[in-house]
Amino acid sequence: MPSSRPRVHAGPSGETCDHYPRSYYAATIGGETGPNPPNAAPPNGAHLKGGTFADVCVIGGGFTGLGAALALARAGRSVRLIDRGPIGWGASGRNGGQVHVGWQQDLPWLAARLGAGMARDLWQGALAARSHLDGLIALADDACDYRPGLIHADHRAGQVPHTHAHVAMMRDDRGYDSLTALTRDEMRALVGSADYHGGSLDRRGGHLNPLKLALTMARAAQAAGAQIHPHSPCLAIDQTGDGWRVTTPAGSVRAGQVLDATGAYARALVPQADARVLPINNYIATTEPLDPEVARSLISNGAAVSDGRFVVYYFRLTPDHRLLFGGGESYGYRFPRDIGAFVRPHMARIFPQLADVAIDHAWGGTLAVSPNRLPFVIEPAPGLFAVNGFSGVGVVLAPWLGDSVGQFMAGGPMAGTANSGYDLVKRLPAPRFPGGTLLRWPTQALAMRFMALRDRF
Repeated sequence: MPSSRPRVHAGPSGETCDHYPRSYYAATIGGETGPNPPNAAPPNGAHLKGGTFADVCVIGGGFTGLGAALALARAGRSVRLIDRGPIGWGASGRNGGQVHVGWQQDLPWLAARLGAGMARDLWQGALAARSHLDGLIALADDACDYRPGLIHADHRAGQVPHTHAHVAMMRDDRGYDSLTALTRDEMRALVGSADYHGGSLDRRGGHLNPLKLALTMARAAQAAGAQIHPHSPCLAIDQTGDGWRVTTPAGSVRAGQVLDATGAYARALVPQADARVLPINNYIATTEPLDPEVARSLISNGAAVSDGRFVVYYFRLTPDHRLLFGGGESYGYRFPRDIGAFVRPHMARIFPQLADVAIDHAWGGTLAVSPNRLPFVIEPAPGLFAVNGFSGVGVVLAPWLGDSVGQFMAGGPMAGTANSGYDLVKRLPAPRFPGGTLLRWPTQALAMRFMALRDRF
């Protein structure tokens, strides 16, 4: 019988899984310290004990897994979702919260490699994913702190003509009027930094609190009938005569189908998925609350910002007037000892006026990058599915794709049709990293360090 057993059960950075990292997001829900603090896990979420049965076992309590669990429960399937930590503990609850409309690769890149028809379908999928997110944030009384607007900022003058040509193509060829070009002066009026020379503004983009979104999805899945078990790491997936058995330290789930939605946080759980992703660590810090006028001088319209560097700088203002800034990467399974000190020089490069401002929260997270920067859906064995590789744009795409995979697993009306996200992503190439699981690390990390070095010149 095929069996999948992970080599590592701890968090990728060696951090404990019994509580959230000390992030701004955890602080906003009262979950910064302690195992399973108030509001940190969905109601009645308890770790899995004993043996149980379900139609589907979902492994991973991030956007993909929660989206699938919600769709399956709404379709009347019995669902057990397990996660090694509290719900949203991984990348879904730690990221920059940027709402990006589209894929990690732009439409000309997609058209050149996959064909014009596929690029058109992917754009329609991106719009569907954005509308799907609207439905999810409407479930929360505070809309998960959503604010509209996403600015793309070019840090080299030579990038601006390309960005403006892209805006013209999206408006003229795709009818996407939410995207507008920004000149140097317009950029300076919006972003109080001398680092940028122009760019674009997407009014359908925006930003939100991703941990609030994950918990909103978890509560909706529970309300629909899904059983959610935080603090229940998967130790093994074994094929049985009539399906699968998923084992945790204190229990097991027998299920007809299993979905691995663990992102970068479960090495070798499903080896066929592991070979297709490279875990990359990214870091975020938030300042102390700023004077509202100072905050507005940084980003006058309250939009989120991401720039054109290979190692992207991304930043935005929080509802309590902090600057939340993401910058810097590392490769491997260890975080810097002082994350705040690691992020500060990157933040000061963009906003030297904040060089002496106190940092109140600093944390890291690990995202899964695929070779072509596109997500993938695979079925390594009948009834065993894996979704991964969102490469930094999962806030919009992962809940939608999880929903579509859940519909497919439930045999719903959209299952396997050309209009489903499942079918769309299944049509994408899903290459493995060259060199296998041993050599992908040094070769790919070296290549990415070289690309990051170009950002400095």
